[in-house]
Amino acid sequence: MSGTGSVLDSIIEGVREDLTARAIPMTELKRRLSEVDPLRGARSALLGEGLHIISEVKRASPSKGDLGSIVDPAFLASKYEEGGASIVSVLTEERRFKGSIKDFESVRRAISIPMLRKDFIVTEYQVIESRVLGADLLLLIVAGLSQSEYNDFHQMAQELGMDILVEIHDEAELERALEVKPAIIGVNSRNLKTLEVSSAAFHQLLPLIPDGIIRVAESGIAERAEVQIVEELGAHAILVGETLVRAGDPVAAISRLLGR
Repeated sequence: MSGTGSVLDSIIEGVREDLTARAIPMTELKRRLSEVDPLRGARSALLGEGLHIISEVKRASPSKGDLGSIVDPAFLASKYEEGGASIVSVLTEERRFKGSIKDFESVRRAISIPMLRKDFIVTEYQVIESRVLGADLLLLIVAGLSQSEYNDFHQMAQELGMDILVEIHDEAELERALEVKPAIIGVNSRNLKTLEVSSAAFHQLLPLIPDGIIRVAESGIAERAEVQIVEELGAHAILVGETLVRAGDPVAAISRLLGR
């Protein structure tokens, strides 16, 4: 679990308050599972030759503030798809990242590739809600969950058919992550308790992730040289938000990062 008074604690507190405000009865939420669209296969989208990119629709962050005006998140996501993104990630956390479920839904209608719901999942309700929204890939941040919560949410997401991106920041979290035999692990170079970024996390953790697990490098990647480093360390994919949001031409930015 997160340390007392950390940035992560504060974010999760806000997430719980916002959830209380928008939640519908669980019976109604579960009923909506019978109406969901087919999943698009996030894990399979990250398999195959070459490095893959998860391109993120991200309006703001706690460390950088507003990243720029995204007038039309669906249009931005369609440019990501055009540029060769394997998956599009959409922030749905409202307070610190200024995301929304509306953003996610508009992007879902605009693209055909898989989608990651990027949020702080801390309740069973959010797991089910994510499937109802059409998330193909669900983020579980080990630092924000007890071991029992992590185990339960991972199993629940699997039963609902979603793939899971398990996010870690240190070796202790990697050990916890491996308990459920995850298919995808992301190493976030940003410490969510302090918001500091260090590429040392990539060097330390990516090589420790067992073979057979898809490795994703998250945060702090802006240059082609940085992409080459994480690829050499064993990354199968990178998750990039700020660099693409701020790029005047996201299609060209994806090509530059991937060395095309």
